[in-house]
Amino acid sequence: MAHGLLKGKRGIISGALNEQSIAWKVAELAHAEGATIVLTNAPVAMRMGEIDKLAEAVKAPIIGADATKDEDLERLFAEGQQKLGGKVDFLLHSIGMSPNVRKGKAYEDLNYDWFKQTLDISAMSLHRMVQAAFKQDAMAEWGSIVALSYIAAQRVFPGYGDMADAKALLESIARSWGYYYGQKNKVRVNTVSQSPTPTTAGSGIKGFGGFYGFAQEMSPLGNAPAVDCANYCITLFSDLSRYVTMQNLFHDGGFSSSGVTMQVMEKFMTE
Repeated sequence: MAHGLLKGKRGIISGALNEQSIAWKVAELAHAEGATIVLTNAPVAMRMGEIDKLAEAVKAPIIGADATKDEDLERLFAEGQQKLGGKVDFLLHSIGMSPNVRKGKAYEDLNYDWFKQTLDISAMSLHRMVQAAFKQDAMAEWGSIVALSYIAAQRVFPGYGDMADAKALLESIARSWGYYYGQKNKVRVNTVSQSPTPTTAGSGIKGFGGFYGFAQEMSPLGNAPAVDCANYCITLFSDLSRYVTMQNLFHDGGFSSSGVTMQVMEKFMTE
C-alpha cells in the first residue's frame, strides 16, 4: 500500500540492472509513492540489463552515464534537472563492481590496476556523483542521498575481496559529504548496509550461498529481502528522516548486532 511519502519529489536512481536489483525495487516503490524519477546506469550495464522494461513501468526517462567519468555525471545532473522539471530531491547510488572478484583473484594476490578500478567504480563514483550535483547546486534543500553498502566494510568476509575496502571508502565518503552538503543546503547523506541479497552482483561473489545462509541463521529476523531494503530507502528519501545524516544504517535483520544465535550454536553442540 502506497502512502504518498514521495509525492511531488524528484529523484535519480542509478544501478537498476534487472528485477533482482535493489535499485529496481527502489524505482518501483519511489514511483508508487508519488515521485518522478530518472534512471541511470553505465552504457555497458544498460546493454546487459533490462532497464528499458523498468523505464516503461515507472514512466521514467533514462540517461546513460559512466559514473567514473566526470563529464557523464555533469551531463546526468544537467539533463536530469531538465527532465525532472527542477532540482533533485533524492539520489540513489547503487553501483559496485570488482574486476578482482569477478576474475577470482584472492585478496592476498590482488591485481592493483584492477584494485584501482574497484575503488573508482564502487566508491569514488559516489564522490564524483555528489560532487557533480554539488557544483551544479542540483540537489534541493533537505534532499537525501543514499548509497548501498555491506557489513564487509567493518568485518572480514573471505571471498568479498577488495570490495570490502571499496565499501569502507564508500561509507567514509558518505560521512564527509554529509557534512559538506549538510552545511551547504541541508542535504543529508547516508549509507544502507544491507543483508546479503541474491542480486546479479551479489550472487557473483564466490561463496555467496555460504554468506547468505550464515547471515540467515545469525539474524533474529532473517535476511532482509531487496524489497524491504527499498522500503527503507524510501523512508530515507522522505521527510520523515529529515535529521538523519552521515550514518551507516544497518538493514540486516539484526545480523550486525548478533554475537551468536542458537541456530549457529546447535551446529557445534554435542551431547
